[in-house]
Amino acid sequence: MSVQTIVAFTYGCAVNPRIAAKQFGLIVRQRRLKASMSQETLAAEAMCHPTYISLVERGLRNPSLDTILKLAAALNCPAWLLVQETEAQL
Repeated sequence: MSVQTIVAFTYGCAVNPRIAAKQFGLIVRQRRLKASMSQETLAAEAMCHPTYISLVERGLRNPSLDTILKLAAALNCPAWLLVQETEAQL
């Protein structure tokens, strides 16, 4: 399940996948920078490749639910908050 699917299901709205992925990536980047983490550190804590973190942050990848949960844990925030912040910006 992708961030686009979660937002559409939870909030009952059709979402352009490119816009949703880009906005989700911006939220991840903001939270990573606020936590003073590098992409490499976030990648290590979320068990992802640093290149994948870069792609997510630029909205070029639409992460799965598993990845969203890993990113949220690494950023020390609930996954629902990442999705809610994304939805609020759409």
